[in-house]
Amino acid sequence: MKEFSKAFPKFSSIEQEHLHQLFIQVITSLHGNIEDEFESLCNETQVGDALDTVEQLVEEQSLDPLSSDRTNVMDAVHNLSAAKKAEIHYLRGLLERAEEHNRLIQARVDLLRNKTQEVPDIKDFIGKLRGGILSYKGTQNVEL
Repeated sequence: MKEFSKAFPKFSSIEQEHLHQLFIQVITSLHGNIEDEFESLCNETQVGDALDTVEQLVEEQSLDPLSSDRTNVMDAVHNLSAAKKAEIHYLRGLLERAEEHNRLIQARVDLLRNKTQEVPDIKDFIGKLRGGILSYKGTQNVEL
């Protein structure tokens, strides 16, 4: 208030007080307007989303300068590569076991199909055999 009084020495103390209050209201209003405009610009340009993405990448890649645990990028690449190779090896093993299992099932299906085809052949054979036996017995009775 002293500086305000020095700036307006010709005004009475009441007028200086009113001017000071008006000055505070203007500054407060300007501050609010600036905050609103800043927030509006941030929303329009999606600065918040970009900063969130940057923060996430910093955390994921351990690039935070405040972090005491910094990792070498090449170590991370090597570890990721080794993990992916191990996963590929595991999945290939699963695939080979599944293919072998499918081959066994297919062999069983083929065997069952062959057996069902053999059953009518056996029935025909038994029928012919019975017919032959009966005709043999019939010829035996005639000759006797």
